[in-house]
Amino acid sequence: HMAGLIPQHFIDQLLNRIDVVDLIDGYVPLKKAGANYKACCPFHNEKTPSFTVSPSKEIYKCFGCGKGGDSVRFVMDHEKYSYPEALKYLAQKYQIEIAEVENTPEEQANNNRRESLYIVSAWAAKFFQQQLWESEEGKAIGLSYFKERGFRDDIVKKFELGYSPEDWDALIQKAIQEGFKEEFLEETGLSVRNDKGKTYDRFRGRVMFPIHNFTGRVIGFGGRTLKNDKSVPKYVNSPESDIYHKSKVLYGIYHAKQSIAKEDNCYLVEGYTDVIQFHQTGIHNVVSSSGTALTSEQIRLINRLTKNITVLFDGDAAGIR
Repeated sequence: HMAGLIPQHFIDQLLNRIDVVDLIDGYVPLKKAGANYKACCPFHNEKTPSFTVSPSKEIYKCFGCGKGGDSVRFVMDHEKYSYPEALKYLAQKYQIEIAEVENTPEEQANNNRRESLYIVSAWAAKFFQQQLWESEEGKAIGLSYFKERGFRDDIVKKFELGYSPEDWDALIQKAIQEGFKEEFLEETGLSVRNDKGKTYDRFRGRVMFPIHNFTGRVIGFGGRTLKNDKSVPKYVNSPESDIYHKSKVLYGIYHAKQSIAKEDNCYLVEGYTDVIQFHQTGIHNVVSSSGTALTSEQIRLINRLTKNITVLFDGDAAGIR
């Protein structure tokens, strides 16, 4: 439904800019074969290449599984994006401004607002990573926890895991210093305001798990305490916001989507660390609904990729339920 908002002249301009060979070669190494290029198909497993790209027609076609189309279709098939998502992805990749149909000032303000929430979330993820890898406290407490769990450095980096300092307002201070508005920190739930009007960091003293949406943007966080204090909740999650709706998101979906489609199966596990552990052993088609019962929106998300779900929950009462 969004595609209607993107004017045809923009779509044409985008397609003119994209060299289909160059685009696809970034995903699968192509070999020249006469006037065309060939490769083993990225959409099904094959030994002999039957996947062909035609530079003159600007299309690809696999004679094995039948998939084919233009650059936008390739991105949709490969990344599991909707049509507008694919256009936006290509526009970013080729640095073309998307001129969507004139929005009312109100709509424009809302879009800018949401964009600000994405930007501050991405910034916070970087902040937490920096704390984990570079601060004494982060290394001593956060990194040593991940090492104890047996997580390799490359996996910690892949999932952008981080650490939020013990300080009352380390993140708030740094954010304000870098020119972020406090209202966006509150709206994303990175900061909390108490009854007396004082704000402080929500995730103080926790190891951080950023939550990515389908297209890989950070939309929220889970934070785990490393204290054994019973009065402190073990996990704290971002509250619902304009960009984070927990019933609509699956932890790990961005890192799993290609593998889910390829394996035609999705493993559903209970927590963040389960997802990460699977990746470390080379199994990538795994997601977690992190603390919520599986919702129809989450099932719909998986349904874009596969009809098969394998549930791997703990054998305790909650898991069984």
